[in-house]
Amino acid sequence: MVWVRFAVALLFAVFGVIFLRGKGAMLIAGYNTSSAEEKERIDEKKLCRFMGKLMLIVAACCLVAATGEWLHIKPLLWSGQALLPVVVIAGVIYANTGRRFDKE
Repeated sequence: MVWVRFAVALLFAVFGVIFLRGKGAMLIAGYNTSSAEEKERIDEKKLCRFMGKLMLIVAACCLVAATGEWLHIKPLLWSGQALLPVVVIAGVIYANTGRRFDKE
């Protein structure tokens, strides 16, 4: 099970790097299903960079949990697992408020 956690962390890190380069907008579900007019209004590079940062933070949470499981340090495992939904929910709230990704 611990190797699955490490593999998931690696997968999120790879996607994080892809997004940080400004690529992979087609992988973002809300952006991918938007109309053409709405896509023109959104700064794709800004959105991808934000998603890349979020993915790297999620990868770090998964890595903390995997390390805690591997080394049998329960508080480390629990903190990684507890941080993951907090980070995801905070990221979703941040991304969906304030029109942060509109073109200037």
